[in-house]
Amino acid sequence: MSDGLKMSRRIRRTPYTNRIEKAGVRGFSVVNHMLLPKAFKPTVEESYWHLRNHVQIWDVSCQRQVEIKGPDAERLIQCMTPRDIGASKIGQCLYITITDVDGGIINDPVLLKLAEDHFWLSIADSDVLLYAKGLSIGMGLDVSVEEPDVSPLAIQGPKAEDLLAKIFGKRICDIGFFKFGWIEFAGTKQLIARSGYSRQGGFEIYLNGSHLGEPLWDMIWETGQTFNISPGCPNLIERIEGGLFSYGNEMTRENNPLEMGLGKYCKLDGSIDFLGLKSLQKIVSNGIKRQIRGVLFEGGRCTTCSIPWPIMVGDKKVGDISSAIWSPRLEANVGLAMIDRDFWNVGQIVSVQMPENNIANGEIVELPF
Repeated sequence: MSDGLKMSRRIRRTPYTNRIEKAGVRGFSVVNHMLLPKAFKPTVEESYWHLRNHVQIWDVSCQRQVEIKGPDAERLIQCMTPRDIGASKIGQCLYITITDVDGGIINDPVLLKLAEDHFWLSIADSDVLLYAKGLSIGMGLDVSVEEPDVSPLAIQGPKAEDLLAKIFGKRICDIGFFKFGWIEFAGTKQLIARSGYSRQGGFEIYLNGSHLGEPLWDMIWETGQTFNISPGCPNLIERIEGGLFSYGNEMTRENNPLEMGLGKYCKLDGSIDFLGLKSLQKIVSNGIKRQIRGVLFEGGRCTTCSIPWPIMVGDKKVGDISSAIWSPRLEANVGLAMIDRDFWNVGQIVSVQMPENNIANGEIVELPF
């Protein structure tokens, strides 16, 4: 590959990789030890406009599932997250954070409730499987923790619903946002959720059975031709504009859910117990010292941000940009940044120190852009 990624059995291919390569993938990243396509069209801007106007098919098999099943399944999950999952319903998807004892974020998966004692965690890029296994053993819980043969395929964009309704029937339209239902494919029952890593609308098919990957891709691809379908992948411009966070970029174990503006998903009154409760209560008591914000800034078309870019007010460093790119819609650079409390108000004027001593004027803005 042009980016120097050397293929090996240690980096897992997906059920769709053969089709991805045939579709002209221009590079891969690695998430959860598995290939994630990172480019198809000549520029990220072309892919961005196509995603906003048409429909794309994404191989997101790297969203591995951690299957937690058994009498103590809910107890184990509640131990890991500050979000109260007690009222969750079968057929519901919940965005949660998984925290350690210090309140640091280990992962921010989507929780899918398949039954009262059966859950999937659709994870970001960290080893939740081993964390959950260790906790279940240490707590002596009656639960199994495994990685099933489930490989999500995302259909994203404003034409996604029409495309999938043509294939699977109008019942697709009845699935609510962050809810899931079931479709029939090749004599099997498959889970489909109205969700995805974009703000353009769409679905994720949680394909159970790797051997069905290429037939599923081919069916959607062929029907999608009349909808101007294109292969795609999570788009950096659309992600930043939409205020969607990336684990490992915007947050790591050094960050807590309150810094990420996720306080509404944290139950801190002591009615539920989880790892990190006391630490998060202490943070609230002392006051949140920094929080994620959007930054709109000048300076010409910026490069992508591979290392944090300092944000300054005068001579004082007040934060760091973790992800940034040029927005063709806003005709400005957009970034996601962790900002100190005294400087995080919308409208705050800042300067961004980009590489090669390029300093750009900017301001703090609300998310999403």
